[in-house]
Amino acid sequence: MIDTSRIDAMVAQLKAAAARAQGNVAPIESITGSEKPATRVDFASVLKNSLDEVNASQEKAGKMSQSFSMGDDNINLSDVMIAMQKASISFQTSVQVRNKLVSAYRDIMTMQV
Repeated sequence: MIDTSRIDAMVAQLKAAAARAQGNVAPIESITGSEKPATRVDFASVLKNSLDEVNASQEKAGKMSQSFSMGDDNINLSDVMIAMQKASISFQTSVQVRNKLVSAYRDIMTMQV
């Protein structure tokens, strides 16, 4: 017995390839069959969320440090140091990402069209 669903999927892939060859872009659903296309992610919201997380980790480390220096017995020095290192690493990572974005922007702006 012949599996017609696999044949239909192959025909859809061939049609999509033919459409691409003619300059028409086929929708992703016709290329992959029943799979749904990936959802779009807004770059600005992802960037804002990651910066908010960096800010939250820095605030947490600052509060823990302040509480420890005021003599709070519930906070260990090791916990404060770990929180400060996490905040530092996340900040350094965000600075490196920013540097890469600025570098890419400069490269794009200096390209000759």
